[in-house]
Amino acid sequence: MTSTTTALPLSARSLVAIGERVPVPSYDRSRVTPGIVHLGVGGFHRAHQAMYLDRLMEAGEALDWGIRGIGVLPHDARMKEVMDAQDGLYTLVLKHADGSREPRVVGSVLDFLFAPDDPDAAVEAMADPRIRIVSLTITEGGYNIDAVTGEFILDEHGVAADLLDGGVQRTAFGLVVEALRRRRERGVPPFTVMSCDNLPGNGHVAHHAFVAFATAKDAELGAWIDEHVSFPNSMVDRITPGTTDDDRAEVRERFGIEDAWPVVCEPFTQWVLEDRFVLGRPPLEDAGVQVVEDVEPYELMKLRLLNASHQALCYFGYLAGYRLVHDVVQDPLFARFLLAYMEREGTPSLPPVPGMDLDAYRRELIGRFSNGEVRDTVARLCNESSDRIPKWLLPVVRHQLATGGEFFRAAAVVASWARYAEGVDEQGEPIEVADRIAARVTAAARRNREEPTAFIADRSLFGDLVDDERFVAEYTATLASLHENGARATLEALVAR
Repeated sequence: MTSTTTALPLSARSLVAIGERVPVPSYDRSRVTPGIVHLGVGGFHRAHQAMYLDRLMEAGEALDWGIRGIGVLPHDARMKEVMDAQDGLYTLVLKHADGSREPRVVGSVLDFLFAPDDPDAAVEAMADPRIRIVSLTITEGGYNIDAVTGEFILDEHGVAADLLDGGVQRTAFGLVVEALRRRRERGVPPFTVMSCDNLPGNGHVAHHAFVAFATAKDAELGAWIDEHVSFPNSMVDRITPGTTDDDRAEVRERFGIEDAWPVVCEPFTQWVLEDRFVLGRPPLEDAGVQVVEDVEPYELMKLRLLNASHQALCYFGYLAGYRLVHDVVQDPLFARFLLAYMEREGTPSLPPVPGMDLDAYRRELIGRFSNGEVRDTVARLCNESSDRIPKWLLPVVRHQLATGGEFFRAAAVVASWARYAEGVDEQGEPIEVADRIAARVTAAARRNREEPTAFIADRSLFGDLVDDERFVAEYTATLASLHENGARATLEALVAR
Protein backbone atom coordinates (compact mmCIF):
# COMPACT_ATOMS: atom_id res chain seq x y z
CA MET A 1 0.00 0.00 0.00
CA THR A 2 1.34 3.42 -0.93
CA SER A 3 2.31 5.72 1.94
CA THR A 4 0.14 8.79 2.37
CA THR A 5 3.29 10.96 2.21
CA THR A 6 3.81 10.04 -1.45
CA ALA A 7 0.26 10.82 -2.56
CA LEU A 8 0.08 13.09 -5.59
CA PRO A 9 -2.69 15.71 -5.90
CA LEU A 10 -4.79 14.79 -8.93
CA SER A 11 -4.51 17.30 -11.76
CA ALA A 12 -3.43 17.51 -15.40
CA ARG A 13 0.10 18.36 -14.21
CA SER A 14 0.46 15.17 -12.16
CA LEU A 15 -1.23 12.83 -14.65
CA VAL A 16 1.97 11.34 -16.10
CA ALA A 17 3.33 10.51 -12.63
CA ILE A 18 -0.03 9.11 -11.48
CA GLY A 19 -0.05 6.98 -14.62
CA GLU A 20 2.80 4.97 -13.13
CA ARG A 21 0.41 3.91 -10.33
CA VAL A 22 -3.03 3.49 -11.92
CA PRO A 23 -4.46 3.62 -15.46
CA VAL A 24 -4.94 7.18 -16.72
CA PRO A 25 -6.13 8.59 -20.06
CA SER A 26 -3.64 7.75 -22.80
CA TYR A 27 -5.44 10.10 -25.20
CA ASP A 28 -4.39 13.73 -25.48
CA ARG A 29 -7.00 15.64 -23.47
CA SER A 30 -5.95 18.89 -25.14
CA ARG A 31 -7.43 17.49 -28.36
CA VAL A 32 -10.83 16.72 -26.76
CA THR A 33 -13.50 19.25 -27.66
CA PRO A 34 -16.95 19.59 -26.07
CA GLY A 35 -19.98 17.90 -27.59
CA ILE A 36 -22.10 17.29 -24.46
CA VAL A 37 -23.23 19.49 -21.60
CA HIS A 38 -24.35 17.57 -18.52
CA LEU A 39 -26.57 19.01 -15.78
CA GLY A 40 -26.24 17.31 -12.40
CA VAL A 41 -22.65 16.08 -12.22
CA GLY A 42 -22.59 13.70 -9.26
CA GLY A 43 -21.31 10.24 -8.46
CA PHE A 44 -23.66 8.40 -10.80
CA HIS A 45 -22.92 10.51 -13.89
CA ARG A 46 -19.19 10.12 -13.29
CA ALA A 47 -19.50 6.33 -12.74
CA HIS A 48 -21.69 5.89 -15.80
CA GLN A 49 -22.06 8.28 -18.75
CA ALA A 50 -18.67 9.99 -18.27
CA MET A 51 -17.03 6.56 -17.92
CA TYR A 52 -18.52 5.37 -21.23
CA LEU A 53 -17.24 8.49 -23.00
CA ASP A 54 -13.80 8.01 -21.45
CA ARG A 55 -13.84 4.40 -22.67
CA LEU A 56 -14.53 5.59 -26.23
CA MET A 57 -11.81 8.23 -26.05
CA GLU A 58 -9.32 5.66 -24.80
CA ALA A 59 -10.11 3.68 -27.97
CA GLY A 60 -9.39 6.75 -30.11
CA GLU A 61 -13.05 7.60 -30.72
CA ALA A 62 -15.42 10.43 -29.75
CA LEU A 63 -12.73 13.06 -29.09
CA ASP A 64 -15.29 15.66 -30.17
CA TRP A 65 -17.74 14.52 -27.49
CA GLY A 66 -16.10 15.89 -24.34
CA ILE A 67 -18.38 16.77 -21.43
CA ARG A 68 -18.90 20.20 -19.89
CA GLY A 69 -20.57 19.89 -16.49
CA ILE A 70 -23.09 22.35 -15.08
CA GLY A 71 -24.20 22.51 -11.46
CA VAL A 72 -27.61 24.07 -10.86
CA LEU A 73 -28.17 23.60 -7.12
CA PRO A 74 -26.36 25.36 -4.23
CA HIS A 75 -24.65 22.16 -3.07
CA ASP A 76 -22.98 21.85 -6.49
CA ALA A 77 -20.58 24.63 -5.47
CA ARG A 78 -18.33 22.04 -3.80
CA MET A 79 -18.17 19.98 -7.02
CA LYS A 80 -17.15 23.16 -8.86
CA GLU A 81 -14.25 23.68 -6.43
CA VAL A 82 -13.04 20.08 -6.80
CA MET A 83 -13.40 19.85 -10.57
CA ASP A 84 -11.60 23.18 -11.04
CA ALA A 85 -8.72 22.11 -8.79
CA GLN A 86 -8.43 18.70 -10.51
CA ASP A 87 -8.91 19.88 -14.12
CA GLY A 88 -12.08 17.79 -14.39
CA LEU A 89 -10.19 14.59 -13.50
CA TYR A 90 -11.33 12.07 -10.90
CA THR A 91 -10.55 8.52 -9.85
CA LEU A 92 -13.20 5.88 -10.55
CA VAL A 93 -12.77 2.79 -8.35
CA LEU A 94 -14.65 -0.43 -9.10
CA LYS A 95 -15.10 -2.46 -5.91
CA HIS A 96 -15.16 -6.18 -6.65
CA ALA A 97 -16.80 -8.60 -4.24
CA ASP A 98 -13.49 -10.45 -3.67
CA GLY A 99 -11.97 -7.30 -2.18
CA SER A 100 -9.95 -6.32 -5.25
CA ARG A 101 -10.06 -2.77 -6.61
CA GLU A 102 -10.00 -1.57 -10.21
CA PRO A 103 -9.03 2.12 -10.36
CA ARG A 104 -8.89 4.44 -13.35
CA VAL A 105 -8.53 8.19 -13.71
CA VAL A 106 -11.34 9.39 -16.01
CA GLY A 107 -10.65 12.30 -18.37
CA SER A 108 -13.87 12.88 -20.35
CA VAL A 109 -15.12 15.80 -18.22
CA LEU A 110 -13.49 18.97 -19.49
CA ASP A 111 -14.71 21.57 -17.02
CA PHE A 112 -17.53 22.52 -14.66
CA LEU A 113 -19.71 25.62 -14.52
CA PHE A 114 -21.70 26.65 -11.44
CA ALA A 115 -24.87 28.18 -12.85
CA PRO A 116 -25.90 30.19 -9.75
CA ASP A 117 -22.67 32.21 -10.04
CA ASP A 118 -23.07 32.95 -13.77
CA PRO A 119 -26.35 31.76 -15.31
CA ASP A 120 -25.54 33.40 -18.64
CA ALA A 121 -22.27 31.44 -18.95
CA ALA A 122 -24.21 28.22 -18.35
CA VAL A 123 -26.74 29.15 -21.04
CA GLU A 124 -24.00 30.10 -23.50
CA ALA A 125 -22.24 26.77 -22.87
CA MET A 126 -25.36 25.01 -24.17
CA ALA A 127 -25.91 27.53 -26.96
CA ASP A 128 -22.41 26.70 -28.31
CA PRO A 129 -22.92 25.13 -31.78
CA ARG A 130 -20.46 22.35 -30.88
CA ILE A 131 -22.87 21.04 -28.23
CA ARG A 132 -25.12 18.39 -29.72
CA ILE A 133 -26.44 16.73 -26.54
CA VAL A 134 -27.54 18.16 -23.19
CA SER A 135 -27.84 15.29 -20.72
CA LEU A 136 -29.43 15.24 -17.29
CA THR A 137 -29.18 13.50 -13.93
CA ILE A 138 -31.36 15.84 -11.90
CA THR A 139 -32.93 13.07 -9.70
CA GLU A 140 -36.29 11.35 -9.99
CA GLY A 141 -38.06 14.29 -8.38
CA GLY A 142 -36.25 16.93 -10.40
CA TYR A 143 -38.70 17.00 -13.30
CA ASN A 144 -41.36 18.89 -11.33
CA ILE A 145 -44.27 16.67 -12.43
CA ASP A 146 -47.38 16.30 -10.26
CA ALA A 147 -47.57 12.58 -9.40
CA VAL A 148 -51.38 12.45 -9.64
CA THR A 149 -52.26 14.81 -12.50
CA GLY A 150 -49.07 14.17 -14.50
CA GLU A 151 -48.87 17.89 -15.21
CA PHE A 152 -45.79 20.13 -14.97
CA ILE A 153 -46.06 22.31 -11.85
CA LEU A 154 -45.87 25.89 -13.10
CA ASP A 155 -46.25 27.52 -9.68
CA GLU A 156 -43.24 25.79 -8.11
CA HIS A 157 -41.15 28.62 -6.65
CA GLY A 158 -38.07 28.31 -8.89
CA VAL A 159 -40.10 27.66 -12.03
CA ALA A 160 -42.43 30.59 -11.38
CA ALA A 161 -39.41 32.89 -10.93
CA ASP A 162 -37.87 31.66 -14.19
CA LEU A 163 -41.11 32.32 -16.06
CA LEU A 164 -41.06 36.04 -15.20
CA ASP A 165 -40.20 38.22 -18.18
CA GLY A 166 -36.57 39.27 -18.07
CA GLY A 167 -35.83 37.12 -15.04
CA VAL A 168 -32.46 35.43 -14.53
CA GLN A 169 -32.80 31.71 -15.29
CA ARG A 170 -32.00 29.48 -12.29
CA THR A 171 -33.70 26.10 -12.84
CA ALA A 172 -32.66 23.39 -15.26
CA PHE A 173 -35.81 24.16 -17.26
CA GLY A 174 -35.06 27.86 -17.51
CA LEU A 175 -31.42 27.38 -18.43
CA VAL A 176 -32.00 24.69 -21.09
CA VAL A 177 -34.99 26.44 -22.68
CA GLU A 178 -33.12 29.75 -22.83
CA ALA A 179 -30.20 27.99 -24.55
CA LEU A 180 -32.60 26.50 -27.10
CA ARG A 181 -34.19 29.92 -27.64
CA ARG A 182 -30.79 31.45 -28.39
CA ARG A 183 -29.87 28.66 -30.78
CA ARG A 184 -33.14 29.12 -32.65
CA GLU A 185 -32.59 32.88 -32.80
CA ARG A 186 -29.04 32.39 -34.12
CA GLY A 187 -29.94 29.73 -36.67
CA VAL A 188 -28.10 26.99 -34.77
CA PRO A 189 -29.83 23.57 -34.86
CA PRO A 190 -31.21 22.37 -31.50
CA PHE A 191 -29.46 19.78 -29.36
CA THR A 192 -30.88 16.51 -28.08
CA VAL A 193 -32.03 16.47 -24.43
CA MET A 194 -31.05 13.10 -22.92
CA SER A 195 -32.36 12.14 -19.48
CA CYS A 196 -30.30 9.61 -17.51
CA ASP A 197 -32.58 9.53 -14.45
CA ASN A 198 -34.38 6.49 -13.00
CA LEU A 199 -37.83 7.27 -14.35
CA PRO A 200 -40.30 5.26 -16.41
CA GLY A 201 -40.17 6.83 -19.87
CA ASN A 202 -37.55 9.34 -18.76
CA GLY A 203 -37.33 10.82 -22.25
CA HIS A 204 -41.10 11.26 -22.41
CA VAL A 205 -41.08 12.87 -18.95
CA ALA A 206 -38.29 15.25 -19.93
CA HIS A 207 -40.09 16.14 -23.18
CA HIS A 208 -43.29 16.91 -21.29
CA ALA A 209 -41.53 19.01 -18.65
CA PHE A 210 -39.37 21.12 -20.94
CA VAL A 211 -42.10 21.70 -23.52
CA ALA A 212 -44.56 22.68 -20.78
CA PHE A 213 -42.10 25.18 -19.33
CA ALA A 214 -41.21 26.60 -22.73
CA THR A 215 -44.86 26.89 -23.76
CA ALA A 216 -45.69 28.78 -20.57
CA LYS A 217 -42.85 31.21 -21.34
CA ASP A 218 -43.39 31.50 -25.10
CA ALA A 219 -46.01 29.38 -26.90
CA GLU A 220 -44.21 29.63 -30.24
CA LEU A 221 -40.91 28.51 -28.68
CA GLY A 222 -42.70 25.63 -26.95
CA ALA A 223 -44.14 24.45 -30.26
CA TRP A 224 -40.68 24.67 -31.90
CA ILE A 225 -39.07 22.59 -29.14
CA ASP A 226 -41.90 20.07 -29.32
CA GLU A 227 -41.30 19.62 -33.05
CA HIS A 228 -37.51 19.89 -33.36
CA VAL A 229 -35.86 18.65 -30.14
CA SER A 230 -35.51 14.92 -29.47
CA PHE A 231 -35.76 13.39 -26.00
CA PRO A 232 -34.56 9.76 -26.18
CA ASN A 233 -35.53 7.31 -23.46
CA SER A 234 -32.79 5.49 -21.60
CA MET A 235 -32.26 2.90 -18.87
CA VAL A 236 -29.21 3.38 -16.67
CA ASP A 237 -27.83 1.01 -14.05
CA ARG A 238 -24.81 0.99 -11.76
CA ILE A 239 -24.91 0.95 -7.96
CA THR A 240 -22.93 4.03 -6.92
CA PRO A 241 -22.91 4.86 -3.20
CA GLY A 242 -21.97 8.30 -1.96
CA THR A 243 -18.25 8.96 -1.60
CA THR A 244 -17.02 8.78 2.00
CA ASP A 245 -13.87 9.97 3.77
CA ASP A 246 -12.86 6.29 3.96
CA ASP A 247 -13.02 6.15 0.14
CA ARG A 248 -10.82 9.23 -0.12
CA ALA A 249 -8.37 7.71 2.35
CA GLU A 250 -8.25 4.42 0.45
CA VAL A 251 -7.53 6.19 -2.86
CA ARG A 252 -4.77 8.14 -1.14
CA GLU A 253 -3.19 5.21 0.73
CA ARG A 254 -3.76 2.40 -1.76
CA PHE A 255 -3.08 4.24 -5.02
CA GLY A 256 -1.10 7.29 -3.93
CA ILE A 257 -3.63 9.79 -5.31
CA GLU A 258 -4.95 12.80 -3.43
CA ASP A 259 -8.46 13.02 -4.92
CA ALA A 260 -10.97 15.26 -3.16
CA TRP A 261 -13.97 13.51 -4.74
CA PRO A 262 -13.29 10.04 -6.17
CA VAL A 263 -16.19 7.84 -7.25
CA VAL A 264 -16.69 4.26 -6.05
CA CYS A 265 -19.13 1.79 -7.57
CA GLU A 266 -19.87 -1.84 -8.31
CA PRO A 267 -18.30 -3.54 -11.37
CA PHE A 268 -21.68 -4.06 -13.09
CA THR A 269 -22.88 -1.38 -15.49
CA GLN A 270 -25.69 -1.22 -18.06
CA TRP A 271 -27.02 1.51 -20.33
CA VAL A 272 -29.87 0.91 -22.77
CA LEU A 273 -30.50 3.91 -25.00
CA GLU A 274 -33.11 4.79 -27.62
CA ASP A 275 -31.46 5.77 -30.91
CA ARG A 276 -33.17 9.14 -31.39
CA PHE A 277 -30.75 12.07 -31.67
CA VAL A 278 -31.31 15.18 -33.78
CA LEU A 279 -27.63 16.21 -34.09
CA GLY A 280 -25.88 12.84 -33.96
CA ARG A 281 -24.34 10.98 -31.04
CA PRO A 282 -21.10 9.28 -30.03
CA PRO A 283 -20.66 5.63 -31.16
CA LEU A 284 -21.76 4.47 -27.72
CA GLU A 285 -22.39 0.91 -28.86
CA ASP A 286 -18.60 0.60 -29.24
CA ALA A 287 -18.32 1.18 -25.49
CA GLY A 288 -20.90 -1.46 -24.53
CA VAL A 289 -24.10 0.60 -24.58
CA GLN A 290 -27.20 -1.22 -25.87
CA VAL A 291 -28.64 1.13 -28.51
CA VAL A 292 -32.21 -0.01 -29.25
CA GLU A 293 -35.47 1.10 -30.82
CA ASP A 294 -37.57 0.56 -27.67
CA VAL A 295 -36.12 1.05 -24.19
CA GLU A 296 -39.33 0.50 -22.21
CA PRO A 297 -39.05 -3.28 -21.53
CA TYR A 298 -35.51 -2.89 -20.17
CA GLU A 299 -36.45 0.19 -18.21
CA LEU A 300 -39.43 -1.49 -16.54
CA MET A 301 -37.28 -4.54 -15.75
CA LYS A 302 -34.76 -2.39 -13.95
CA LEU A 303 -37.24 -0.13 -12.14
CA ARG A 304 -39.54 -2.92 -10.95
CA LEU A 305 -36.87 -5.50 -10.11
CA LEU A 306 -33.72 -3.62 -9.06
CA ASN A 307 -35.09 -0.27 -7.88
CA ALA A 308 -38.26 -1.60 -6.28
CA SER A 309 -36.20 -4.31 -4.57
CA HIS A 310 -34.02 -1.61 -3.07
CA GLN A 311 -37.17 -0.21 -1.49
CA ALA A 312 -38.25 -3.70 -0.44
CA LEU A 313 -35.06 -4.19 1.54
CA CYS A 314 -34.29 -0.74 2.91
CA TYR A 315 -37.15 0.05 5.33
CA PHE A 316 -37.48 -3.48 6.69
CA GLY A 317 -33.69 -3.65 6.87
CA TYR A 318 -33.31 -0.36 8.72
CA LEU A 319 -36.05 -1.25 11.21
CA ALA A 320 -34.40 -4.63 11.78
CA GLY A 321 -31.18 -2.87 12.74
CA TYR A 322 -29.12 -3.12 9.55
CA ARG A 323 -27.22 -0.11 8.24
CA LEU A 324 -25.36 -1.55 5.23
CA VAL A 325 -27.12 -3.03 2.20
CA HIS A 326 -24.92 -6.13 1.88
CA ASP A 327 -25.65 -7.10 5.50
CA VAL A 328 -29.38 -7.01 4.75
CA VAL A 329 -29.17 -9.18 1.64
CA GLN A 330 -26.67 -11.64 3.11
CA ASP A 331 -29.41 -12.41 5.67
CA PRO A 332 -31.24 -15.43 4.12
CA LEU A 333 -34.63 -14.17 5.33
CA PHE A 334 -34.28 -10.92 3.39
CA ALA A 335 -32.86 -12.65 0.32
CA ARG A 336 -35.88 -15.00 0.23
CA PHE A 337 -38.27 -12.07 0.56
CA LEU A 338 -36.60 -10.14 -2.26
CA LEU A 339 -36.54 -13.12 -4.61
CA ALA A 340 -40.20 -13.87 -3.86
CA TYR A 341 -41.15 -10.26 -4.57
CA MET A 342 -39.22 -10.28 -7.86
CA GLU A 343 -40.51 -13.67 -9.01
CA ARG A 344 -44.14 -13.45 -7.88
CA GLU A 345 -44.95 -9.75 -8.20
CA GLY A 346 -42.31 -7.70 -10.03
CA THR A 347 -41.70 -10.05 -12.97
CA PRO A 348 -45.39 -10.78 -13.74
CA SER A 349 -45.92 -7.03 -14.19
CA LEU A 350 -43.31 -6.84 -16.98
CA PRO A 351 -43.70 -7.08 -20.75
CA PRO A 352 -41.28 -9.45 -22.55
CA VAL A 353 -37.68 -8.17 -22.33
CA PRO A 354 -35.76 -9.02 -25.55
CA GLY A 355 -32.54 -10.93 -24.99
CA MET A 356 -32.81 -11.01 -21.18
CA ASP A 357 -32.87 -14.13 -18.98
CA LEU A 358 -34.95 -12.74 -16.12
CA ASP A 359 -34.22 -15.67 -13.82
CA ALA A 360 -30.48 -15.03 -14.22
CA TYR A 361 -31.05 -11.27 -13.85
CA ARG A 362 -32.88 -11.76 -10.53
CA ARG A 363 -30.10 -13.97 -9.16
CA GLU A 364 -27.50 -11.48 -10.35
CA LEU A 365 -29.30 -8.69 -8.47
CA ILE A 366 -29.05 -10.64 -5.21
CA GLY A 367 -25.32 -11.07 -5.87
CA ARG A 368 -24.87 -7.37 -6.62
CA PHE A 369 -26.77 -6.30 -3.52
CA SER A 370 -24.64 -8.71 -1.45
CA ASN A 371 -21.31 -7.19 -2.53
CA GLY A 372 -19.82 -6.22 0.82
CA GLU A 373 -17.07 -4.15 -0.77
CA VAL A 374 -19.45 -1.54 -2.18
CA ARG A 375 -20.68 -0.70 1.35
CA ASP A 376 -23.84 0.97 0.12
CA THR A 377 -25.90 2.32 3.00
CA VAL A 378 -29.48 1.40 3.83
CA ALA A 379 -30.17 5.05 4.64
CA ARG A 380 -29.26 6.11 1.08
CA LEU A 381 -31.89 3.75 -0.31
CA CYS A 382 -34.46 5.14 2.14
CA ASN A 383 -33.93 8.70 0.89
CA GLU A 384 -36.49 10.51 -1.28
CA SER A 385 -39.05 7.73 -0.94
CA SER A 386 -41.91 9.98 -2.04
CA ASP A 387 -40.25 10.26 -5.45
CA ARG A 388 -39.31 6.59 -5.67
CA ILE A 389 -42.17 4.44 -4.33
CA PRO A 390 -44.86 5.97 -6.61
CA LYS A 391 -42.70 5.48 -9.72
CA TRP A 392 -41.02 2.13 -8.98
CA LEU A 393 -43.30 0.07 -6.74
CA LEU A 394 -46.88 1.30 -7.04
CA PRO A 395 -47.12 0.42 -10.77
CA VAL A 396 -46.44 -3.19 -9.72
CA VAL A 397 -49.23 -3.00 -7.14
CA ARG A 398 -51.68 -1.60 -9.67
CA HIS A 399 -50.80 -4.16 -12.33
CA GLN A 400 -51.17 -7.05 -9.91
CA LEU A 401 -54.47 -5.74 -8.55
CA ALA A 402 -55.79 -5.34 -12.10
CA THR A 403 -54.76 -8.85 -13.17
CA GLY A 404 -55.57 -10.72 -9.96
CA GLY A 405 -51.93 -11.49 -9.20
CA GLU A 406 -50.13 -11.50 -5.86
CA PHE A 407 -49.36 -8.08 -4.41
CA PHE A 408 -49.10 -8.60 -0.65
CA ARG A 409 -45.32 -8.25 -0.60
CA ALA A 410 -45.40 -4.91 -2.42
CA ALA A 411 -48.18 -3.73 -0.08
CA ALA A 412 -45.93 -4.76 2.82
CA VAL A 413 -43.12 -2.63 1.42
CA VAL A 414 -45.43 0.39 1.43
CA ALA A 415 -46.32 -0.41 5.04
CA SER A 416 -42.63 -0.64 5.93
CA TRP A 417 -42.11 2.81 4.46
CA ALA A 418 -45.03 4.12 6.53
CA ARG A 419 -43.50 2.61 9.69
CA TYR A 420 -40.03 3.98 8.85
CA ALA A 421 -41.49 7.44 8.15
CA GLU A 422 -42.73 7.64 11.74
CA GLY A 423 -39.16 8.73 12.44
CA VAL A 424 -38.45 6.40 15.36
CA ASP A 425 -36.91 2.92 15.12
CA GLU A 426 -37.78 -0.19 17.11
CA GLN A 427 -35.34 0.77 19.86
CA GLY A 428 -36.89 4.21 20.23
CA GLU A 429 -33.99 5.92 18.47
CA PRO A 430 -34.74 8.76 16.04
CA ILE A 431 -34.70 8.13 12.27
CA GLU A 432 -33.66 11.01 10.03
CA VAL A 433 -36.25 10.91 7.24
CA ALA A 434 -34.58 12.47 4.18
CA ASP A 435 -37.31 13.40 1.71
CA ARG A 436 -38.30 16.57 -0.13
CA ILE A 437 -41.69 16.35 1.66
CA ALA A 438 -40.34 14.84 4.89
CA ALA A 439 -42.54 16.97 7.16
CA ARG A 440 -45.68 15.90 5.33
CA VAL A 441 -44.99 12.17 5.20
CA THR A 442 -43.77 12.08 8.80
CA ALA A 443 -46.86 13.92 10.05
CA ALA A 444 -49.08 11.40 8.29
CA ALA A 445 -47.02 8.42 9.48
CA ARG A 446 -47.26 9.51 13.12
CA ARG A 447 -51.04 8.97 12.90
CA ASN A 448 -50.53 5.34 11.84
CA ARG A 449 -51.57 3.75 15.13
CA GLU A 450 -54.86 5.60 15.63
CA GLU A 451 -55.69 5.91 11.91
CA PRO A 452 -54.11 3.00 10.00
CA THR A 453 -54.86 4.45 6.54
CA ALA A 454 -53.63 7.99 7.29
CA PHE A 455 -50.35 7.49 5.41
CA ILE A 456 -51.86 6.07 2.20
CA ALA A 457 -54.67 8.65 2.22
CA ASP A 458 -52.28 11.09 0.52
CA ARG A 459 -53.70 10.88 -3.00
CA SER A 460 -50.86 12.92 -4.49
CA LEU A 461 -48.60 9.93 -3.66
CA PHE A 462 -50.91 6.92 -3.70
CA GLY A 463 -53.77 7.92 -5.98
CA ASP A 464 -56.88 5.87 -5.26
CA LEU A 465 -55.18 2.87 -3.61
CA VAL A 466 -56.77 3.84 -0.29
CA ASP A 467 -60.15 3.04 -1.91
CA ASP A 468 -59.12 -0.53 -2.83
CA GLU A 469 -60.19 -2.83 -0.01
CA ARG A 470 -57.79 -5.58 -1.08
CA PHE A 471 -54.76 -3.30 -0.90
CA VAL A 472 -55.88 -1.65 2.34
CA ALA A 473 -56.37 -5.04 4.02
CA GLU A 474 -52.85 -6.22 3.20
CA TYR A 475 -51.27 -2.86 3.99
CA THR A 476 -52.93 -2.40 7.36
CA ALA A 477 -52.25 -6.01 8.39
CA THR A 478 -48.53 -5.55 7.77
CA LEU A 479 -48.49 -2.15 9.47
CA ALA A 480 -50.16 -3.63 12.56
CA SER A 481 -47.63 -6.47 12.62
CA LEU A 482 -44.74 -4.02 12.35
CA HIS A 483 -46.07 -2.19 15.41
CA GLU A 484 -46.86 -5.32 17.41
CA ASN A 485 -44.19 -7.81 16.34
CA GLY A 486 -41.39 -5.80 14.74
CA ALA A 487 -39.79 -5.95 11.30
CA ARG A 488 -38.10 -9.34 11.49
CA ALA A 489 -41.11 -11.28 12.76
CA THR A 490 -43.30 -9.52 10.21
CA LEU A 491 -40.96 -10.51 7.41
CA GLU A 492 -40.85 -14.11 8.64
CA ALA A 493 -44.63 -14.28 8.43
CA LEU A 494 -44.63 -12.78 4.93
CA VAL A 495 -42.00 -15.25 3.70
CA ALA A 496 -43.97 -18.15 5.18
CA ARG A 497 -47.14 -17.29 3.22
